Amino acid sequence: MGRCIGLDVGSKRIGIAVSDELGVLATPRGAIDRSTLRRDLAALSELIEETAAEVIVIGYPVGMAGAPTAQTHQTERFAKMLSQETEVRIELWDERLTTAMAEAITGSDPRTRRSGRRDAVAAAFILQGYLDHREKPPLS
Repeated sequence: MGRCIGLDVGSKRIGIAVSDELGVLATPRGAIDRSTLRRDLAALSELIEETAAEVIVIGYPVGMAGAPTAQTHQTERFAKMLSQETEVRIELWDERLTTAMAEAITGSDPRTRRSGRRDAVAAAFILQGYLDHREKPPLS
């Protein structure tokens, strides 16, 4: 299966999670404070190379009814730009309620929010959802 990276792309930070080598378990990895698009993509390119990731899963923000939002279009643009920087497959994955779940775990303390921990936990929820739903090879 291979290692996967999960991203929770926000306007201030990009939360990061990485799977184990078998692609079974997602672990929060931290967050990148957003800068310029070029710097954001360079930091992610380094991470992709460092982890030898085979798939990048980007949280896809839609409204609760599934309708696109302003953030949906920004995420689509970001995914397109990232796809031009790497040959690694990029998947968009529904991220509804992941930030709320992450906040339930990390708490609502503003210091936690500023540290990027909540963003990394949200990225782990996004990635774990993807890992749990993709086709698994049979155990032999």
